[in-house]
Amino acid sequence: MTLYEELVERGLIAQVTNEEEIKNMINNGKATFYIGFDCTADSLTAGHFMALSLMKRLQMGGNKPIALIGGGTTMIGDPSGRTDMRKMLTKEDIDYNAECFKRQMENFIDFSDGKAQMINNADWLLKLNYVDMLREVGACFSVNNMLRAECYKQRMEKGLSFLEFNYMIMQSYDFYYLFKEYGCNMQFGGDDQWSNMLGGTELIRRKLGKDAHAMTITLLTDSQGKKMGKTAGNAVWLDANKTSPYDFYQYWRNVDDADVIKCLKMLTFVPLEEIKEYEKYEGSQLNQVKELLGFELTKMIHGEEEAIKAQNAARAIFGAGADNENMPTTNLTDADLTDDQIGLLDLMSKGGLISSNGEGRRLIQQGGVSVDGEKVTNAAMKITKDALTNGVVVKKGKKVFHKFTV
Repeated sequence: MTLYEELVERGLIAQVTNEEEIKNMINNGKATFYIGFDCTADSLTAGHFMALSLMKRLQMGGNKPIALIGGGTTMIGDPSGRTDMRKMLTKEDIDYNAECFKRQMENFIDFSDGKAQMINNADWLLKLNYVDMLREVGACFSVNNMLRAECYKQRMEKGLSFLEFNYMIMQSYDFYYLFKEYGCNMQFGGDDQWSNMLGGTELIRRKLGKDAHAMTITLLTDSQGKKMGKTAGNAVWLDANKTSPYDFYQYWRNVDDADVIKCLKMLTFVPLEEIKEYEKYEGSQLNQVKELLGFELTKMIHGEEEAIKAQNAARAIFGAGADNENMPTTNLTDADLTDDQIGLLDLMSKGGLISSNGEGRRLIQQGGVSVDGEKVTNAAMKITKDALTNGVVVKKGKKVFHKFTV
Protein backbone atom coordinates (compact mmCIF):
# COMPACT_ATOMS: atom_id res chain seq x y z
CA MET A 1 0.00 0.00 0.00
CA THR A 2 1.36 3.42 -0.94
CA LEU A 3 1.40 6.31 1.53
CA TYR A 4 -1.42 8.10 -0.26
CA GLU A 5 -3.51 4.93 -0.33
CA GLU A 6 -2.94 4.60 3.40
CA LEU A 7 -4.20 8.16 3.98
CA VAL A 8 -7.35 7.28 2.06
CA GLU A 9 -7.76 3.95 3.86
CA ARG A 10 -7.45 5.69 7.22
CA GLY A 11 -10.29 8.02 6.24
CA LEU A 12 -8.19 11.18 6.23
CA ILE A 13 -8.78 12.58 2.74
CA ALA A 14 -11.91 14.63 1.98
CA GLN A 15 -11.23 16.63 -1.21
CA VAL A 16 -8.21 17.12 -3.42
CA THR A 17 -7.07 18.96 -6.55
CA ASN A 18 -4.82 17.25 -9.11
CA GLU A 19 -5.14 13.87 -7.41
CA GLU A 20 -2.74 11.96 -9.67
CA GLU A 21 -0.01 14.55 -9.19
CA ILE A 22 -0.65 14.66 -5.46
CA LYS A 23 -0.33 10.86 -5.27
CA ASN A 24 2.99 10.95 -7.09
CA MET A 25 4.44 13.73 -4.93
CA ILE A 26 3.37 12.23 -1.60
CA ASN A 27 4.35 8.66 -2.48
CA ASN A 28 7.80 9.79 -3.67
CA GLY A 29 8.48 12.16 -0.78
CA LYS A 30 8.42 15.26 -3.01
CA ALA A 31 5.74 17.23 -1.19
CA THR A 32 6.63 20.35 0.76
CA PHE A 33 3.34 21.02 2.49
CA TYR A 34 1.98 23.36 5.10
CA ILE A 35 -0.73 23.27 7.75
CA GLY A 36 -1.71 26.46 9.55
CA PHE A 37 -2.31 26.86 13.29
CA ASP A 38 -3.92 30.09 14.50
CA CYS A 39 -2.70 31.09 17.96
CA THR A 40 -6.04 31.54 19.76
CA ALA A 41 -4.90 29.84 22.99
CA ASP A 42 -1.66 29.02 24.82
CA SER A 43 -1.87 25.31 24.00
CA LEU A 44 -2.82 23.05 21.12
CA THR A 45 -5.85 20.84 21.74
CA ALA A 46 -7.00 17.35 20.85
CA GLY A 47 -8.69 18.99 17.87
CA HIS A 48 -5.21 19.62 16.39
CA PHE A 49 -4.18 16.00 16.83
CA MET A 50 -5.25 14.89 13.38
CA ALA A 51 -3.16 17.56 11.69
CA LEU A 52 -0.13 16.78 13.84
CA SER A 53 -0.46 13.04 13.19
CA LEU A 54 -0.71 13.70 9.47
CA MET A 55 2.41 15.87 9.48
CA LYS A 56 4.34 13.16 11.26
CA ARG A 57 3.00 10.47 8.91
CA LEU A 58 3.96 12.41 5.79
CA GLN A 59 7.35 13.34 7.24
CA MET A 60 8.08 9.66 7.86
CA GLY A 61 7.45 9.16 4.12
CA GLY A 62 10.17 11.68 3.23
CA ASN A 63 7.92 14.71 2.71
CA LYS A 64 8.74 18.08 4.29
CA PRO A 65 6.22 19.73 6.65
CA ILE A 66 5.88 23.44 7.26
CA ALA A 67 4.09 24.26 10.49
CA LEU A 68 2.67 27.71 9.82
CA ILE A 69 2.09 29.63 13.03
CA GLY A 70 -0.72 32.13 12.44
CA GLY A 71 0.74 35.13 14.20
CA GLY A 72 -0.75 37.33 11.47
CA THR A 73 -4.05 35.63 10.64
CA THR A 74 -4.93 35.36 14.32
CA MET A 75 -5.06 39.16 14.33
CA ILE A 76 -8.11 38.80 12.04
CA GLY A 77 -9.79 35.57 13.17
CA ASP A 78 -11.17 32.74 11.03
CA PRO A 79 -14.98 32.93 10.72
CA SER A 80 -15.28 29.28 9.60
CA GLY A 81 -17.64 27.26 11.78
CA ARG A 82 -18.43 30.17 14.09
CA THR A 83 -21.65 31.99 14.88
CA ASP A 84 -19.95 35.04 16.35
CA MET A 85 -16.70 36.97 16.09
CA ARG A 86 -13.65 35.65 17.90
CA LYS A 87 -12.29 37.51 20.88
CA MET A 88 -9.69 40.02 19.72
CA LEU A 89 -6.24 39.15 21.06
CA THR A 90 -3.34 41.55 21.55
CA LYS A 91 -0.11 41.06 19.64
CA GLU A 92 1.56 40.15 22.96
CA ASP A 93 -1.05 37.44 23.59
CA ILE A 94 -0.59 36.03 20.11
CA ASP A 95 3.22 36.01 20.35
CA TYR A 96 3.04 34.18 23.69
CA ASN A 97 0.61 31.59 22.31
CA ALA A 98 2.85 31.09 19.26
CA GLU A 99 5.82 30.28 21.51
CA CYS A 100 3.71 27.71 23.40
CA PHE A 101 2.71 26.08 20.10
CA LYS A 102 6.33 25.89 19.02
CA ARG A 103 7.39 24.02 22.16
CA GLN A 104 4.63 21.47 21.75
CA MET A 105 5.26 20.90 18.05
CA GLU A 106 8.99 20.46 18.57
CA ASN A 107 8.20 17.48 20.80
CA PHE A 108 6.11 15.94 18.05
CA ILE A 109 7.68 16.78 14.68
CA ASP A 110 11.36 16.42 13.78
CA PHE A 111 12.64 19.90 12.90
CA SER A 112 16.31 18.88 12.86
CA ASP A 113 18.53 19.11 9.78
CA GLY A 114 15.89 20.95 7.72
CA LYS A 115 13.43 18.04 7.86
CA ALA A 116 10.64 20.46 8.74
CA GLN A 117 10.16 24.20 9.15
CA MET A 118 8.22 26.32 11.59
CA ILE A 119 7.26 29.70 10.14
CA ASN A 120 5.14 32.56 11.48
CA ASN A 121 2.94 34.35 8.93
CA ALA A 122 3.25 37.54 11.00
CA ASP A 123 6.67 37.86 9.34
CA TRP A 124 5.02 38.92 6.08
CA LEU A 125 1.36 39.70 6.78
CA LEU A 126 2.06 42.42 9.34
CA LYS A 127 4.42 44.19 6.91
CA LEU A 128 1.94 44.45 4.04
CA ASN A 129 0.90 47.84 2.70
CA TYR A 130 -2.90 47.96 2.56
CA VAL A 131 -3.22 49.63 -0.84
CA ASP A 132 -0.49 47.46 -2.38
CA MET A 133 -2.25 44.37 -1.00
CA LEU A 134 -5.58 45.43 -2.51
CA ARG A 135 -3.96 46.00 -5.91
CA GLU A 136 -1.78 42.88 -5.96
CA VAL A 137 -4.07 40.35 -4.30
CA GLY A 138 -7.53 41.83 -3.84
CA ALA A 139 -7.98 42.25 -7.59
CA CYS A 140 -7.74 38.45 -7.96
CA PHE A 141 -10.80 37.77 -5.78
CA SER A 142 -14.46 37.98 -6.75
CA VAL A 143 -16.68 39.24 -3.92
CA ASN A 144 -19.59 37.29 -5.43
CA ASN A 145 -17.59 34.04 -5.22
CA MET A 146 -16.42 34.82 -1.71
CA LEU A 147 -19.98 35.37 -0.49
CA ARG A 148 -20.94 31.98 -1.89
CA ALA A 149 -18.26 30.29 0.22
CA GLU A 150 -19.72 28.22 3.05
CA CYS A 151 -17.48 29.83 5.65
CA TYR A 152 -19.09 33.22 4.93
CA LYS A 153 -22.59 32.12 3.97
CA GLN A 154 -23.36 30.73 7.40
CA ARG A 155 -22.43 34.04 9.02
CA MET A 156 -24.35 36.43 6.77
CA GLU A 157 -27.58 36.36 8.78
CA LYS A 158 -25.93 37.00 12.15
CA GLY A 159 -23.36 39.41 10.82
CA LEU A 160 -19.89 39.15 9.31
CA SER A 161 -17.36 41.86 10.08
CA PHE A 162 -15.24 43.34 7.30
CA LEU A 163 -12.22 42.30 9.37
CA GLU A 164 -13.21 38.62 9.17
CA PHE A 165 -14.15 38.99 5.50
CA ASN A 166 -10.44 39.49 4.77
CA TYR A 167 -9.45 36.14 6.30
CA MET A 168 -9.77 34.24 3.01
CA ILE A 169 -7.49 36.72 1.28
CA MET A 170 -4.90 36.49 4.06
CA GLN A 171 -4.93 32.69 4.08
CA SER A 172 -4.69 32.58 0.29
CA TYR A 173 -1.75 34.97 0.40
CA ASP A 174 -0.02 32.65 2.86
CA PHE A 175 0.05 29.81 0.32
CA TYR A 176 1.15 32.19 -2.44
CA TYR A 177 4.00 33.52 -0.27
CA LEU A 178 5.09 30.05 0.91
CA PHE A 179 5.02 28.77 -2.68
CA LYS A 180 7.29 31.59 -3.88
CA GLU A 181 9.67 31.83 -0.93
CA TYR A 182 9.84 28.28 0.46
CA GLY A 183 8.92 26.01 -2.44
CA CYS A 184 5.74 24.90 -0.66
CA ASN A 185 3.71 23.02 -3.27
CA MET A 186 0.88 21.59 -1.16
CA GLN A 187 -1.51 22.72 1.56
CA PHE A 188 -3.59 20.67 3.98
CA GLY A 189 -6.49 21.76 6.14
CA GLY A 190 -9.92 20.87 7.45
CA ASP A 191 -12.76 20.34 5.00
CA ASP A 192 -14.40 23.51 6.31
CA GLN A 193 -11.39 25.39 4.87
CA TRP A 194 -11.93 24.25 1.25
CA SER A 195 -12.99 27.66 -0.10
CA ASN A 196 -10.13 29.48 1.63
CA MET A 197 -7.62 26.95 0.40
CA LEU A 198 -8.85 26.99 -3.19
CA GLY A 199 -8.38 30.75 -3.04
CA GLY A 200 -4.67 30.19 -2.42
CA THR A 201 -4.33 27.69 -5.26
CA GLU A 202 -6.11 30.04 -7.66
CA LEU A 203 -4.04 33.04 -6.54
CA ILE A 204 -0.82 31.17 -7.35
CA ARG A 205 -2.08 30.28 -10.81
CA ARG A 206 -3.26 33.81 -11.57
CA LYS A 207 -0.07 35.47 -10.35
CA LEU A 208 2.50 32.91 -11.51
CA GLY A 209 0.84 31.23 -14.47
CA LYS A 210 -1.14 28.07 -15.14
CA ASP A 211 1.99 25.92 -14.99
CA ALA A 212 2.53 26.71 -11.31
CA HIS A 213 1.91 23.34 -9.64
CA ALA A 214 0.15 24.11 -6.36
CA MET A 215 -1.94 21.36 -4.81
CA THR A 216 -4.73 21.46 -2.23
CA ILE A 217 -5.90 18.64 0.01
CA THR A 218 -8.52 18.87 2.74
CA LEU A 219 -8.86 16.42 5.56
CA LEU A 220 -11.96 15.12 7.27
CA THR A 221 -11.17 17.25 10.32
CA ASP A 222 -14.09 19.66 10.56
CA SER A 223 -16.82 18.01 12.63
CA GLN A 224 -14.59 15.13 13.77
CA GLY A 225 -11.75 17.40 14.85
CA LYS A 226 -14.07 19.69 16.78
CA LYS A 227 -15.73 16.70 18.40
CA MET A 228 -12.33 15.38 19.42
CA GLY A 229 -11.24 18.76 20.74
CA LYS A 230 -13.90 19.21 23.39
CA THR A 231 -15.58 17.22 26.10
CA ALA A 232 -18.18 18.40 28.59
CA GLY A 233 -17.67 21.95 27.34
CA ASN A 234 -13.95 22.03 28.13
CA ALA A 235 -11.08 21.77 25.68
CA VAL A 236 -8.81 18.75 25.93
CA TRP A 237 -5.37 20.34 25.88
CA LEU A 238 -2.04 18.86 24.84
CA ASP A 239 -0.33 20.84 27.62
CA ALA A 240 0.04 18.60 30.69
CA ASN A 241 -0.49 21.59 32.97
CA LYS A 242 -3.94 22.16 31.47
CA THR A 243 -5.03 18.55 30.89
CA SER A 244 -3.13 15.97 32.94
CA PRO A 245 -1.80 12.83 31.22
CA TYR A 246 -4.37 10.81 33.20
CA ASP A 247 -7.29 13.00 32.08
CA PHE A 248 -5.92 12.95 28.52
CA TYR A 249 -5.78 9.15 28.60
CA GLN A 250 -9.26 8.94 30.10
CA TYR A 251 -10.71 11.19 27.41
CA TRP A 252 -9.60 8.82 24.65
CA ARG A 253 -10.38 5.74 26.76
CA ASN A 254 -13.98 6.94 26.98
CA VAL A 255 -14.71 7.76 23.33
CA ASP A 256 -17.97 6.42 21.93
CA ASP A 257 -17.99 2.85 20.68
CA ALA A 258 -18.87 4.15 17.22
CA ASP A 259 -15.77 6.39 17.12
CA VAL A 260 -12.99 4.22 18.54
CA ILE A 261 -11.96 2.48 15.28
CA LYS A 262 -12.17 5.77 13.37
CA CYS A 263 -9.91 7.47 15.92
CA LEU A 264 -7.47 4.56 15.88
CA LYS A 265 -7.18 4.81 12.09
CA MET A 266 -6.91 8.58 11.85
CA LEU A 267 -4.75 9.42 14.84
CA THR A 268 -2.47 6.51 15.70
CA PHE A 269 0.26 4.61 13.89
CA VAL A 270 -1.20 1.19 14.69
CA PRO A 271 -0.94 -0.85 11.45
CA LEU A 272 -4.13 -1.07 9.41
CA GLU A 273 -3.92 -4.87 9.33
CA GLU A 274 -4.11 -4.90 13.12
CA ILE A 275 -6.98 -2.38 13.16
CA LYS A 276 -8.96 -4.58 10.76
CA GLU A 277 -8.94 -7.29 13.42
CA TYR A 278 -10.24 -4.82 16.00
CA GLU A 279 -13.11 -3.95 13.66
CA LYS A 280 -14.53 -7.40 14.43
CA TYR A 281 -14.77 -6.61 18.16
CA GLU A 282 -18.14 -5.97 19.76
CA GLY A 283 -19.53 -5.00 23.15
CA SER A 284 -17.09 -5.19 26.05
CA GLN A 285 -14.28 -6.25 23.68
CA LEU A 286 -14.15 -2.66 22.46
CA ASN A 287 -12.79 -1.62 25.86
CA GLN A 288 -9.48 -3.25 24.89
CA VAL A 289 -9.39 -1.12 21.75
CA LYS A 290 -10.20 2.02 23.76
CA GLU A 291 -7.33 1.25 26.14
CA LEU A 292 -5.01 0.90 23.15
CA LEU A 293 -6.24 4.21 21.72
CA GLY A 294 -5.75 6.03 25.02
CA PHE A 295 -2.30 4.54 25.55
CA GLU A 296 -1.01 5.24 22.03
CA LEU A 297 -2.14 8.88 21.97
CA THR A 298 -0.96 9.60 25.52
CA LYS A 299 2.43 8.10 24.66
CA MET A 300 2.71 10.32 21.58
CA ILE A 301 2.09 13.52 23.56
CA HIS A 302 3.34 12.81 27.09
CA GLY A 303 5.77 9.92 26.63
CA GLU A 304 5.58 6.20 27.36
CA GLU A 305 6.23 6.53 31.10
CA GLU A 306 3.27 8.87 31.62
CA ALA A 307 1.09 6.69 29.38
CA ILE A 308 1.89 3.62 31.51
CA LYS A 309 1.12 5.57 34.71
CA ALA A 310 -2.18 6.80 33.33
CA GLN A 311 -3.23 3.37 32.14
CA ASN A 312 -2.28 1.69 35.41
CA ALA A 313 -4.13 4.34 37.42
CA ALA A 314 -7.25 3.97 35.29
CA ARG A 315 -7.20 0.19 35.56
CA ALA A 316 -6.76 0.36 39.33
CA ILE A 317 -9.55 2.91 39.78
CA PHE A 318 -12.05 1.15 37.58
CA GLY A 319 -10.95 -2.31 38.63
CA ALA A 320 -10.05 -3.02 42.24
CA GLY A 321 -9.88 0.67 43.18
CA ALA A 322 -6.73 0.05 45.14
CA ASP A 323 -4.20 2.50 43.77
CA ASN A 324 -4.80 6.23 43.30
CA GLU A 325 -1.15 7.27 43.17
CA ASN A 326 -1.35 8.56 39.59
CA MET A 327 -4.87 9.97 39.84
CA PRO A 328 -5.27 13.70 39.03
CA THR A 329 -4.65 15.50 42.32
CA THR A 330 -5.26 18.98 43.70
CA ASN A 331 -3.07 19.95 46.65
CA LEU A 332 -4.70 22.48 48.96
CA THR A 333 -3.09 24.69 51.58
CA ASP A 334 -4.39 25.90 54.94
CA ALA A 335 -5.38 29.13 53.21
CA ASP A 336 -8.00 27.18 51.25
CA LEU A 337 -9.68 26.04 54.48
CA THR A 338 -11.96 27.80 56.95
CA ASP A 339 -11.88 26.44 60.51
CA ASP A 340 -9.93 23.44 59.20
CA GLN A 341 -12.59 22.41 56.69
CA ILE A 342 -13.87 23.20 53.20
CA GLY A 343 -17.24 22.85 51.52
CA LEU A 344 -17.57 20.07 48.96
CA LEU A 345 -18.71 22.50 46.25
CA ASP A 346 -15.69 24.72 46.87
CA LEU A 347 -13.47 21.64 46.78
CA MET A 348 -14.86 20.46 43.45
CA SER A 349 -14.51 23.95 42.01
CA LYS A 350 -10.83 24.14 43.02
CA GLY A 351 -10.25 20.80 41.28
CA GLY A 352 -11.95 21.95 38.10
CA LEU A 353 -14.72 19.35 38.43
CA ILE A 354 -17.49 21.95 38.23
CA SER A 355 -17.74 25.43 36.72
CA SER A 356 -20.31 26.73 39.22
CA ASN A 357 -21.98 25.84 42.52
CA GLY A 358 -25.26 25.45 40.63
CA GLU A 359 -23.72 22.73 38.47
CA GLY A 360 -22.41 21.00 41.60
CA ARG A 361 -25.80 21.05 43.31
CA ARG A 362 -27.48 19.56 40.25
CA LEU A 363 -24.89 16.78 40.08
CA ILE A 364 -25.42 15.94 43.75
CA GLN A 365 -29.23 16.00 43.39
CA GLN A 366 -28.91 13.59 40.47
CA GLY A 367 -26.71 11.23 42.51
CA GLY A 368 -23.63 11.97 40.43
CA VAL A 369 -21.09 12.73 43.20
CA SER A 370 -19.35 10.38 45.64
CA VAL A 371 -16.70 11.06 48.29
CA ASP A 372 -14.42 8.13 49.15
CA GLY A 373 -16.95 5.73 47.66
CA GLU A 374 -20.00 7.13 49.47
CA LYS A 375 -22.69 8.85 47.40
CA VAL A 376 -23.30 12.44 48.53
CA THR A 377 -26.84 13.72 49.10
CA ASN A 378 -26.06 16.98 50.93
CA ALA A 379 -24.62 19.79 48.80
CA ALA A 380 -23.57 21.60 51.99
CA MET A 381 -21.23 18.76 53.01
CA LYS A 382 -17.92 19.82 54.59
CA ILE A 383 -14.59 18.02 54.21
CA THR A 384 -12.24 18.21 57.20
CA LYS A 385 -8.52 18.86 57.19
CA ASP A 386 -7.93 15.48 58.87
CA ALA A 387 -9.66 13.70 55.98
CA LEU A 388 -7.73 15.74 53.40
CA THR A 389 -4.43 14.92 55.11
CA ASN A 390 -5.05 11.27 54.24
CA GLY A 391 -6.35 12.15 50.77
CA VAL A 392 -10.00 12.38 49.69
CA VAL A 393 -11.21 10.95 46.36
CA VAL A 394 -14.19 12.66 44.74
CA LYS A 395 -15.98 10.82 41.95
CA LYS A 396 -18.02 12.81 39.43
CA GLY A 397 -20.36 10.73 37.30
CA LYS A 398 -19.11 7.30 36.34
CA LYS A 399 -15.68 8.10 34.92
CA VAL A 400 -14.12 11.18 36.56
CA PHE A 401 -12.02 10.66 39.69
CA HIS A 402 -10.02 13.37 41.47
CA LYS A 403 -7.94 13.24 44.64
CA PHE A 404 -7.64 16.17 47.06
CA THR A 405 -4.96 16.56 49.73
CA VAL A 406 -3.78 19.31 52.05
